Amino acid sequence: QVQLVESGGGLVQFGGSLRLSCAASGDIRHINTMAWYRGTRGSEREMVARLSDVGGIDYADPLKGRFTNSGDIGRGMVYLDMNSLKPEDTAVYYCFATRTTLTIFNQPFWGQGTQVTVSS
Repeated sequence: QVQLVESGGGLVQFGGSLRLSCAASGDIRHINTMAWYRGTRGSEREMVARLSDVGGIDYADPLKGRFTNSGDIGRGMVYLDMNSLKPEDTAVYYCFATRTTLTIFNQPFWGQGTQVTVSS
């Protein structure tokens, strides 16, 4: 199994910045993707950014230029640098990972989430 723990959330003013971190533990050898999702009560989680084990990085189009995803999947660490934050960025941010082994393809894992609140 894989455990994911997020940190770095909090309250920030409009235009401010935050860095979120996600640390994976457990059997991280076969993790092939680590990503960030966010969600609010009553809405589906949306993908924010995704990092693959071959170095590919994807972003949700509206967030390109403000958010930067980085990390080292081999070490089970990803980061999300968020700049020029807006009140609409307020959400719970979740770390997500998939792992592929000989018997399971893209097994999903979720962290508990960290709250980000942007005040206007």
